[in-house]
Formats: sequence, structure tokens, C-alpha cells
Amino acid sequence: MANDTTTVAGLVAGLAGGVGAMSVGVALLRRPKPYLPTGHALAGAKATDPLPAVLQQGLAGLTVPVRPGPHGELFIGPGAPQPGRTLRRLVLAPLFTRAKARGGKLRKDQRVPFRLVVEFVGPSRDAEALLRAYRMLDQQLRDHGPLLSRCEDGRLVPGAVTVAVAGIVDARELLAAQRTRYAFADGTFDDIGSRSAPPALVPMISEPWSRRFGWDGCEPIPAEERHLLHALVRAAHEDGRTVRICGLTAGSRSARRAIWTELGAAGVDVIADHDLRGLAQHLRRHPITPQPEVRTFVSRPARTTAPVPRATTSAPADALREVNER
Repeated sequence: MANDTTTVAGLVAGLAGGVGAMSVGVALLRRPKPYLPTGHALAGAKATDPLPAVLQQGLAGLTVPVRPGPHGELFIGPGAPQPGRTLRRLVLAPLFTRAKARGGKLRKDQRVPFRLVVEFVGPSRDAEALLRAYRMLDQQLRDHGPLLSRCEDGRLVPGAVTVAVAGIVDARELLAAQRTRYAFADGTFDDIGSRSAPPALVPMISEPWSRRFGWDGCEPIPAEERHLLHALVRAAHEDGRTVRICGLTAGSRSARRAIWTELGAAGVDVIADHDLRGLAQHLRRHPITPQPEVRTFVSRPARTTAPVPRATTSAPADALREVNER
């Protein structure tokens, strides 16, 4: 009997130890990953609830495609607008609830705002309907003004979340006319030095990789493309703007890693990709050091002329022109 009792006690202790180990393992799996200020997620057109995966991976931004729908709401996901599948319910409300619960931050280790890009998509080109949709978004943002990055009489004030408007809606005139605004316009490298698009209105340059570059990450990057990348990023930084690059090749993860590495070496502030896990793993292993001269939330006077990066390598001018025109 004593032996049986000892055996049972041992089994119970072993089971408890196993359960304890499993609990520790689960806790480790659930432990939040470090906040990655240079990581940005691109939600696919079929994504119906993209935010949880972004926060779980620790990425510091999300581009979400939206379509105007009934009652002035912005809907996400494929097909016709579905009740409850709105930007307000699935993205804005969770972000602001989380920030309020954490004293104005999404994460304890958050050092830069979470960048939310609201990208208007769809076949509709009805300017009036699109502008109505932006006004609805503006109202939804104003309800949470203290948590948002904003522009007050030309002065940029950081918050827990920075919202940019992109896509088929052109809201720049509306944004520029607002003395206090809670959203910004997404820009391109063509906005560098533009008086009509100062950093207070367009604080971030955002372009797809394929617009100016043909390198797919499979072979060493051509010298002229590397020079152009560094020159464009440097020009944007000198103009008081940050840079986000998206639209990378759809090739293998190793090819994208090669491009991510070049972007980091060039000082690109934000790298955007559909491969959330792969990008997060890469940035944790190869963190990008923030550029000290970049001050996203300080407005600067615009230049009278835009800087034009020039090649300093011996590559033929025709080759560089071909890259620029892509």
C-alpha cells in the first residue's frame, strides 16, 4: 500500500510539473514581442480582421484598404460591405481602447507612433462620395483626438497613432484647410521640396519598390540602384520627412530579405510587407537604427526646388534613366 501511495504521489507530482512547464511555455508564447518601429504590415484585399496579427508581431503600422459604404462608414475586406466589418469597429476602436488602457501608448516600449494608413480603394471614382467618406473618417478621429498625432496651426504634435490617407481619394486640399487636423496625406518622392506639400501636410514619403527600382533581390543589387536609393532617402530626410517603402517583390522570402537589408542600410524608416512574420523576424535579428537627423514631428520650410539625385558611379546615364522611369 505504501508503495502504491508513493507511486500515485509521484505521478501527481510529475503531472503537476508537466502542467507547470506547459503553462510556462504558453506564457512565453503569449509574451508580447518587442515593438518594431520600422515594421509595417500591408493588409491583403481579403483580410477581414487584420489588426490582431499586426499587434501580435509587434509591428508599428498597418495599411488597410477601405471602401466607402452605407451610412458613411468605411468597410474592409472583400465583396460587398458587411455589417460590423468597418474600419471603426475592427481597427480604430481596438487601437484607441488599447492606448487608453495603457496611459496613451499601445505598448510600454512604444517610442514612435503607430502608423495607420487608410487606403481608399475600389472602382468608385465619385469625388463627392469619397470626400464625404473622408469627412466621416475625420469625425471618427476627432472623437479620439488626444491619442492621435495632429497638426495644430502648422505645428506637428505626436500621439500614440498617426493616421495617413492614401489611395483614390485626394483629400490634400481638405487637410490643408484644417487648422487642427488628425490625419495626414501620404506622399511620394515627387513631393520633396514642394511648397504645396510641406512636411506638416505630408510628413512621410511612401512608394512601392517597383516604381523606381527593378532589382528583385535574387542577384546583388546594381550599383546605380543602390546609389539612387540612398540619394532619395537622404533627400527626404533633409526635407524633414520619413520614408516608407512597400510593394516589394512577390518572390521568395530570401529575396525579400535581401531587399529588406538594403532598405535598412539606406536608412529607410519604415519597411512595409505582406509577410508579417518574416518581416518581424528579420527586424528583430537586424534592427534598423533610427536616423537621428530625422524629426518627423517638426515642420520645416519647403525648398523652392526639389533635389534631384544624381548618379556618382560610372554607370551609363541611360541605365540610370531607365531605373528612374520604372
